[in-house]
Amino acid sequence: MRHRNAIKKLGRTTTHRKATMANLSTALFERKHVRTTVAKAKAVRSYSEKLITLAKKETLHARRLALRKLGQKQIVKILFEEIAPNYSDRPGGYTRIIKLGQRAGDGAEMAIIELVGYEMASKKKKEKEKEKEAKAEPKKKKRAKAESVEKEPIEKKKKKGKKDGSQEQSDDHALKKAKQSNKEEKKDKSPKKGKKQK
Repeated sequence: MRHRNAIKKLGRTTTHRKATMANLSTALFERKHVRTTVAKAKAVRSYSEKLITLAKKETLHARRLALRKLGQKQIVKILFEEIAPNYSDRPGGYTRIIKLGQRAGDGAEMAIIELVGYEMASKKKKEKEKEKEAKAEPKKKKRAKAESVEKEPIEKKKKKGKKDGSQEQSDDHALKKAKQSNKEEKKDKSPKKGKKQK
């Protein structure tokens, strides 16, 4: 029976599970959103929300406890100085899980876990992607023009080749005849093996 066993084991050993939670929550605090599986997102939600609640105390002891869990001073600084003050009036529910559907490879349910109030992080990312696409469009148009310019002379050459095809064939035919006549002349000049020359 699994009564009162609240920990999601995620198919990992204790140390591996703790490392996974620390890494995911570190990425969440740094980037404000993380794309992962639904099971891991649900497990990380409670882990990271407890850390945010701890950070709201703003004591040295709380910092040391957070550092023990996360293991990175820079992330602890971000947590205590940027994230926790934004949630000073909020009594919990600091994260949001958005389901994305199944992963192509193994069919695992995917989700994005993000900090509430930091939706701008994902919006800024989308805006940057749009800007990159906008910059890339003129380059694509230039490439398309260059390719069309390159194709036109080739097509013209092909058309010219079709028109001049009869001339090329007559030239080839004349060359073949010349080669055959040269071979015949050589045969006539070469001495025959059976007879001795005087």
